[in-house]
Amino acid sequence: MAENQMPSGLADQFRTLHEFVKAAKMRLSPDKWDYMVGAAETETTLKRNRQAIDTLGFRARVLRNVADVDCSGKLFGKRMRLPVMIAPVGGLERFDPGGAATVAKAAAQFGVPQMVSSVSRPGLEPTAEAAQGRKFFQLYVRGDLAWVDAFIERAVAAGYEAFCFTVDTAYYGRRERDIAKRVLMRSEVDAAGERFQAALSWNHVKRFKERCKLPLILKGIQTAEDAVIACDHGVEGIYVTNHGGRQLDHGRGSIEILPEVAAAVRGKAEIIIDGGFCRGSDIIKAVALGADAVAIGRLYLYGLAAAGQAGVVRVLELLEDEIRISLGLLGVTSFAELDPACLMRVERVREAHVHSAFPLLNLADEGYGGR
Repeated sequence: MAENQMPSGLADQFRTLHEFVKAAKMRLSPDKWDYMVGAAETETTLKRNRQAIDTLGFRARVLRNVADVDCSGKLFGKRMRLPVMIAPVGGLERFDPGGAATVAKAAAQFGVPQMVSSVSRPGLEPTAEAAQGRKFFQLYVRGDLAWVDAFIERAVAAGYEAFCFTVDTAYYGRRERDIAKRVLMRSEVDAAGERFQAALSWNHVKRFKERCKLPLILKGIQTAEDAVIACDHGVEGIYVTNHGGRQLDHGRGSIEILPEVAAAVRGKAEIIIDGGFCRGSDIIKAVALGADAVAIGRLYLYGLAAAGQAGVVRVLELLEDEIRISLGLLGVTSFAELDPACLMRVERVREAHVHSAFPLLNLADEGYGGR
């Protein structure tokens, strides 16, 4: 445990990650649960996120003295307790009254960075004031250039370490769980401003780099071609994601995209990835293939919905335990020793779905974890 980082206090109540999933479902209304676990149209992209992770197997080495294992990572030159980042999620206040501020406290307590979404309350400044941890700001563009500039200035003034444009949401994906229930999960302001997001282009990236010294991250990169263009524009962070399967249906799994992006970037930018990462072994696979940090989304939401700040911290504690054990069993003592040679393609052993990483679940919704 790092200095000044307090334990969650939930070690007796939650011994496994899947226990958080069940506790979250019990506490949430059906519409909030569906918002958390659902995706676009056929939910194929969501399933491919898990399928792509599950079809990577480990090639473990032995007799290599793994008595001491270091689970830490580094992002933008600064150490973090794990190579894990708290992903930006809209509407965090649906799962805990403190919203993004509660998550900020949890991330700082444990020792990992948080990326704050522009569509989560209590907003940019109150979230920054909630805790002294590392924070990046992510923007959905809902206004003109002056509107964007105001957010950049506010992020700089509030002490955010980096700025992020989400670039895979030109249109809002058809999330049929919400549509079928006639549940409106986004505000009229978001809907009205969507045309500004759709008009986002490389010219906006160029303009940002000319006017702001904060590192820039582009969230939503899904090809080597776009990764190259981003690096050519001086972008410091390439965020590989398919938005958790909530935007374009029938996309590739995020970890399938990672090798081509890593080969294209060639160390010119930091690489962040999200998309179905739920276990310590998942984090290890992504770092072995070139990621500098893995962002978790739904996974920390389970902790937040189940037990607030302490729940998020406990999720990270369990993730750290899984990572330490898996690194040692792989025959390495740190993430720096990983490379693609520790992985190979294998057959998946179960049907992929949003909760296929948790085979002990027995949820009422048979399509999502029941057996």
